[in-house]
Amino acid sequence: MSQAQQSIIDEVDAAIRLGSPEKRLETAQRVTDLFLSSAGSFNDEQIALFDDVLERLIKTIELRAIADMGARVALAEISTQLAPIAQAPPTVIRRLAHHDEIRIAGPVLQESPRLGEDELIEIATTKSEQHLLAIAGRWWLKEVVTEALLARRYPSVSRKIAANPGARFSLKGFATIVGQAESDPELTVQVGVRIDLPPDFRRQLLRSATDSVRQRLLLRAPPHLFEEIQNAIASVAAGTDREMSGIRDFVGAKRAVDKLKEAGQLSEMTLRGFAVNRRYEEAVAALAALAGTTVEVIRPLMQSLRDDGLLVPCRAAQLSWETTSAVLECRYATGSMKPADLAKAQNHFARMTPENAKRTLRFWQVRAS
Repeated sequence: MSQAQQSIIDEVDAAIRLGSPEKRLETAQRVTDLFLSSAGSFNDEQIALFDDVLERLIKTIELRAIADMGARVALAEISTQLAPIAQAPPTVIRRLAHHDEIRIAGPVLQESPRLGEDELIEIATTKSEQHLLAIAGRWWLKEVVTEALLARRYPSVSRKIAANPGARFSLKGFATIVGQAESDPELTVQVGVRIDLPPDFRRQLLRSATDSVRQRLLLRAPPHLFEEIQNAIASVAAGTDREMSGIRDFVGAKRAVDKLKEAGQLSEMTLRGFAVNRRYEEAVAALAALAGTTVEVIRPLMQSLRDDGLLVPCRAAQLSWETTSAVLECRYATGSMKPADLAKAQNHFARMTPENAKRTLRFWQVRAS
């Protein structure tokens, strides 16, 4: 141990054993300043030394801080100084993070890179709303931490997480916050404009939103999301629920359709039956087989809010309009197309030749491969 290190330990021991409360505060701040002056150059052994002496000092200061505003202010200042330091003494950081006084815990909860996800989850599970708000403002939040914060169901915390672009969500996390947003218009807007929100969750969010909330969502939408949100609002407002992005078992559907084809039982009538009964996956696989293309080509056409693209494989497969209209309406879990839109699609379908449709479909197939 160097002479300088021994000197620090001796000074801390003296402050704890013989010093006044003011002397302990002064020593703690002096040790903190000394650490900060060269934090980037300390090795693990030196950091451990500062960790030990600072924690001992903070223990003694905490007893006074219960009744002494000056002691609380001093601890809050130390927390603020250490929070952004990547090499900060880890035990001290954890002690500060668990402090009941949010002015002391807040800076390290919001900023310290020394706090791992397990520590953050424990604090999110046990501490106050203010502690959760501090965590929700961190630059980066992993999915498990986000889930732990949302589980406490504080509206203020959920809104702060939704507004934090560095917060990452699992599907469970999105399901939780979308459910909470059903009774919280502001949260609906904040969640609705997140770029990482899956489209099916965005439509779920919009179904329960009022017209005024939908308009607020459009006003807040970033340019790259405006059209998607606008189309989703139009779809929901029309009383329809498009099957656009749910998890689908196309592998199983394709296997079933292949078996029908091998047995000579795949026909336009089979496809129409799938479509009329809203068996989405089988309809996609059957249309792909009858049109001589792949599910990968058909699926985005089924997902699109436009109707004209889906007419191409239907015409290439030389389907009747009755079957084609059933395929168009198969895209909707509930409701149906407007009569005017259906008539427009029928007119477009009648003008399209099978030869042109096959050429277009071959081009899409090459582009998709």
